[in-house]
Amino acid sequence: MAPAQPLGSTENGHIGPHPSYIQVAKPYVFEQKLQECMIATGVTEAKEDNIRLQGIAWIDSVRKTLQLPVRTYNTAAVYYHKFRLVHADNEYGYIDAAAAALFTACKIEDTLKKSKEILCAAYNSKLTPAEQVSPDDPMFESPSKSIIGLERLMLEASGFDFRNRYPQKLLLKLAKYYDVDRETVGKTAYNMSLDLYRTFAPIKQTTPTMAIACVELSGRLLEQNIEELEAGNGHKQWRTSRPEVMETLLDLLDLYTHHRASTIVGQDHAIETFIAIRITLNQEASANKYPRHTNSTSIKKPLTNGVKATNGTKDIKATPKNSPISPRDPTAPQRSRSPPSTVASTATGSKSRAGLKDGTVRFMLDPERARDEKGAVAAYLTVEEEEYEVEVEKEKERRRG
Repeated sequence: MAPAQPLGSTENGHIGPHPSYIQVAKPYVFEQKLQECMIATGVTEAKEDNIRLQGIAWIDSVRKTLQLPVRTYNTAAVYYHKFRLVHADNEYGYIDAAAAALFTACKIEDTLKKSKEILCAAYNSKLTPAEQVSPDDPMFESPSKSIIGLERLMLEASGFDFRNRYPQKLLLKLAKYYDVDRETVGKTAYNMSLDLYRTFAPIKQTTPTMAIACVELSGRLLEQNIEELEAGNGHKQWRTSRPEVMETLLDLLDLYTHHRASTIVGQDHAIETFIAIRITLNQEASANKYPRHTNSTSIKKPLTNGVKATNGTKDIKATPKNSPISPRDPTAPQRSRSPPSTVASTATGSKSRAGLKDGTVRFMLDPERARDEKGAVAAYLTVEEEEYEVEVEKEKERRRG
C-alpha cells in the first residue's frame, strides 16, 4: 500500500490537501467568449469556418445513414462546437472530434450506437453495397478505442451538462400558430433549423429565439412575410428580444451568403435573395441601434469552455501531442498514434494527476451551490494575522562603570 501524501504547504501557502476546483456548466456561450476561445486556440476565422462546417456535415451525413433522430444531431453538433472551443484544431482531426461528439450524443439521447457502428457507417457511405464491410471488421478496432478515449474530453469540455435544446418542436408549433404554408414556409423553416447548427447560434441563443428566427427568415425568403414576427410582437412572452432574434437572423444569413453550398436551404435559392434580406435587416438594426452581438462585455481573459469557471479553475492548456489523429482519408479509419489511455487529460488541460498538484476538478450545474461552497471553503483557507503594538521603554543606561 502506497504511503499517504503528507499534509504540507501547497503552492498557495495552504496547509492540507487541495480544496479542489469547481467548474460550473454554462449552457450559453456568447460571441465575445467565442472569439476569446478562438484566439486562445490560435485558429483563424477562415480555418475555423472550414473545420466547423466539415465536422457538422460529417455528423449530419452519418446520422442520416444510421437513421438517428434530429435531437441526436442537435446534441452532437453542440458538443462538437464546445469541444473545439477548448481544444485546438491541430490537436485532433475534425473526424475524430465529430465521431466522438456523435458517439456521446447517442448515449445522451438514448439512441445507442457503438463506436464501431458509427465508423462503419461513415466508411460504407461511399462504397457500393458489394464492397461494404461490417462493424466487426478489425480495421475499426483502433479508431474505435480512440473515440472512446475522446468521449471523456467531450464531456469535460461541456462541463457534464446534459441540458440540450431542440428548436424543431417549437418551430412547428409556431408555424401552425401563424398559419403559414406547411409545404413551403414550414418545410423551409425546418431545414433552416438544421442549418442553424452549422453556426454557433445554438450555444448562444434560447430555443424560442432560434425557432422564431427560422420561421421569420423562411417567410422573408419565400415572400410570405409574417408581420407579427417581424414587428417583434410576442417576444416577451417567449422570454426573448428583438436584438437576440436579429443576431440569429444575421448569423443564418452569414452562413447562406458565405457558405451557401454547405447548407440545405442555401442551394435552393439565389445568393441575391439572401443579400437583399440582409440589407433590409441591417437597415432595421441600424434604425433601432441593435448591436450585432448581444450580451457583450469588456472582459479580456482566457476562459474555460467559453466562460469563466469559479473556485479557481485553471485555464485550458494544450492537450498532449500524442493524441489520436484522423487518417488522411476520412472514410478509411487507420491506426492512431497512441492508445486511448494516453488521450485523456485532466479537465484543466494538465497532464498532472488530479488531486496531487493541480487539485481535483468537480463539475456542477447550480452556480449558487458552487458559490456557497466556495465561500464555506474560503473561510478555512483564509490566513488571519493579528498585529500588536507594544511600547518598549528604552533600556536604562547600564551601570556606569
